[in-house]
Amino acid sequence: MDTLRFTAGEPAVHITWVEPGLWEAWDDGRLAGRGEASTRPDGRVFLSLDAWHRSVFDQLAREMLATLPDPLHTVVDETDRELLDGWQRAGLTVRRREWEYVVPTDPRSVDLPPGIAIVPAGSAAEGPLRELDRLIRAEVEATVGWAEMPAEVLPRPVGDTIVDPSKYAVAVEDGEYVGLLRAVQVTRLPRIGLVAVRADRRRRGIARGLLTHTLGTLHRAGIPTATAEVNEANEAATALFEGVGGRRASSTVELMRNGR
Repeated sequence: MDTLRFTAGEPAVHITWVEPGLWEAWDDGRLAGRGEASTRPDGRVFLSLDAWHRSVFDQLAREMLATLPDPLHTVVDETDRELLDGWQRAGLTVRRREWEYVVPTDPRSVDLPPGIAIVPAGSAAEGPLRELDRLIRAEVEATVGWAEMPAEVLPRPVGDTIVDPSKYAVAVEDGEYVGLLRAVQVTRLPRIGLVAVRADRRRRGIARGLLTHTLGTLHRAGIPTATAEVNEANEAATALFEGVGGRRASSTVELMRNGR
């Protein structure tokens, strides 16, 4: 979201509901702000708001929040204090923090657990890959809930969580897919979007093997670093990325309103 810097002043704006999920604030015939509500594939509604004046932000936020049902979410760069303060004035509270890690791809020597092999990205069989993805997501939903995982918003058919199978490397044991890693090229840096292992195969070094394999592949392609987002409450993921030399570069916070 690109929110303009707030300035002083109290413009008398007229707020228009343009269409479902879109509001505009007009000041004497000029567009002074715009607010949007978008539904992510997991069903959560996220808000974004662009405004020049602090008062326009507040008026738009009040109008949006009065119209929309809870729960509502937004994500803010933690260094953007004005935007963070604006959403907190509107009544949203910090729900969680995600750290962005910058991870060097220089390969490190890691022995895979006995009996584990890695299928490189682009070579996994699509059927077993989708079956593993469904199993892992069901395990996550039954415990912490998928909303606690770093969310990558991708267009996809309802019920289909894998958009591009070629982005996944897979760990295999005794012919079964037991772990997966998704890496995507979002901007100039690849991003490790997901690392996950079946519950009955965890704590054996499979996730680390998948990660170092992928980083090594990127390094051989001439890419020196990758990025990853980690929920600060996820101690295992934090240890995984810091264990391969990842360093914290920035943070975002998810704010939420749940209950009037």
